[in-house]
Amino acid sequence: MPENRLALSLFWRTFILLGLLLTVGIVAWVQTFRALEFEPRAVQSAQQVASLVNLSRAGLRYADSINRVTLIKALFEAESITLKPSEPADTYLPFEQDRFTRTIAAELRARLGSDTVVAGSVNGVPGLWVRFAIERDLYWLQSDSRRVGAMTGRTWFVWVGIALVATLLGSIVIARLINKPLKELSFAASRIREGEYDSRLDESMITREIREVNQGFNRMARELAKVEEDRAVMLAGISHDLRTPLARMRLETEMSVADEEARRNMVADIEQLDAIIDKFMDYARPGEVELVPVHVATVVDKAISQFRDTQRIRITSKLPIDTRVMADETELGRVLTNLFENARRYGRNTYTGVTNVEVSYTRVGSWVVLSVRDHGPGVAAEKLAELTTPFFRGDAARTAATGAGLGLAIVEKALQRMGGDFELANAAGGGLVAHIKLKRAP
Repeated sequence: MPENRLALSLFWRTFILLGLLLTVGIVAWVQTFRALEFEPRAVQSAQQVASLVNLSRAGLRYADSINRVTLIKALFEAESITLKPSEPADTYLPFEQDRFTRTIAAELRARLGSDTVVAGSVNGVPGLWVRFAIERDLYWLQSDSRRVGAMTGRTWFVWVGIALVATLLGSIVIARLINKPLKELSFAASRIREGEYDSRLDESMITREIREVNQGFNRMARELAKVEEDRAVMLAGISHDLRTPLARMRLETEMSVADEEARRNMVADIEQLDAIIDKFMDYARPGEVELVPVHVATVVDKAISQFRDTQRIRITSKLPIDTRVMADETELGRVLTNLFENARRYGRNTYTGVTNVEVSYTRVGSWVVLSVRDHGPGVAAEKLAELTTPFFRGDAARTAATGAGLGLAIVEKALQRMGGDFELANAAGGGLVAHIKLKRAP
């Protein structure tokens, strides 16, 4: 199946969904508060201005000319209110500009009288102007327009911004708490996949479903560990029980079979059976290895020394002596031996009948990639991925020899135990190339 490039981890998926949910909730509440706040604020603002007009009207009505000047000055200094007579030549602009100001103007006329004039500016001076009458005289009262202003967009922005930041932080905390048990389960499952059965999850979790999952996982890990232990014991027993009669058969063949060719063939069959048992034991080997810095060139030379028959295989190595990787020397030697043996059996040159193997290396960041290439017929591209499957055999060109079908599976499993990687490919000039990827030693 094609990989989904937009795939999200469970943490980010939970975080985004929670963030969207809470953000939509905040926006809905903001709109609700604005709707609920609009009418009361307009009425309250109109009441305040109407009260100022009524107080000013009462003060001016009962004050003489001298005290009237003092009253006007006191109102200006204390409340920033300007009172002045209305002149016939005064020009003014209506105060009503939007829904909020229209509501205030209507409320002022309802409280002060229908003939009350509410202006946004008088003679070019902005403000909230209210014209009222004292007997036959008309006056203008100017109030600071900020007294009747709705909540500004900046105020909304600040509070909504604070709410959104708190929402994001809360979403992160909640998503982390929700996904922590699942992350631990995923990590433990990955260790099980790699053959490590000692992972244990917390069985005292408060959440009942997660506690039950953890308990089931721990039981499964214990059962798998027991199965693995039983399998190793069984294979070891089989190996011991089979090799004893095989040794007797070989001894009996050497002593009793008179025909030399028949004796040689029977001995070869017994040796093949013994080699197959070795492969089974290598594949069933426990997964724990200790990684230490290993000189690659030294291990390669030791593996090459086991293949001295130049009439069947010739191996050349191009490795510097100072290249080191983090590996188990015995495991790495077993990997190389299996690859050389696989090449000897299946990678013979069509014309000469000799297997030519080249060992080279490259460095990729903190990794060292060893390449083991033969010059044989190669493998069909659709079968490359299956070559590491236990007991799988490719086409006839690469399966002419007899074997257990575990060589490359053993290689892959050993590299996984050492934290490396294994890849097979057809070489550009023909033949099969195996890439061994291991961590470079510091």
